[in-house]
Amino acid sequence: MTDLVLTLLGPDRPGIVELVAGVISAHGGNWLESRMSRLAGKFAGILRAELPADRVGAALLALAALETRGLKVTAETAAQAESTPAERRMEFELVGLDRPGIVREISQLLANSGVNVEDLTTNRSSAPMSGEMLFEARAHVLVPPTTDVARLRAELERLASDLVVEVKLTVLGADRRAG
Repeated sequence: MTDLVLTLLGPDRPGIVELVAGVISAHGGNWLESRMSRLAGKFAGILRAELPADRVGAALLALAALETRGLKVTAETAAQAESTPAERRMEFELVGLDRPGIVREISQLLANSGVNVEDLTTNRSSAPMSGEMLFEARAHVLVPPTTDVARLRAELERLASDLVVEVKLTVLGADRRAG
């Protein structure tokens, strides 16, 4: 089996997921995982599917043909993920008044610490009492074993103070070594 990672983008309308699922199924594939959303009237998504190696070429042609129906699909084969059990899985949460640059500054600090963002979800909403725009972010991250988590937390707290946001970094799952 060959893993494919697909990105999808097109005008939002009913039936988009079914179009892609139909191509995957018609070529003997299996839909493994995905994240899809409606953003500013567009449908955007990413998914991973596995297909028999001898059917990948035909599936890629069929997926490319979906552009005639308004859906742009980009596909790449994926290498098997290497297991890195020493990395610590953590969740990062942020809440504060919205302003430009929050994601850039936080992601820069994480990258400089060798932290890999696996999954990131962000949202803006109106604050209950003031009506001001709140920015919320939640990310699952992989922290290398060489990273001093206490120092990382201190750096995040310093930056949070500068940005006037609240941040929280917690260990996920059974891995409680990170302190």
